[in-house]
Amino acid sequence: MSHEVFEKELAMCQKLYKKNGGKCNWGECEKCGVIPLLHKLGTGELVENAEDVKSLKDSILL
Repeated sequence: MSHEVFEKELAMCQKLYKKNGGKCNWGECEKCGVIPLLHKLGTGELVENAEDVKSLKDSILL
């Protein structure tokens, strides 16, 4: 995944999170796996630990 696409996808998550109060068309951001998936595709680093996933989402969405 190119860095440009990675940044655009994360920006879309941020925008929808703020606009819709933590939800998008796929469901609730708290339960969503898109950010960890994008992180893996964009950086090659797999984040599986629940605390690490929460920290990653908080750093991107908040």
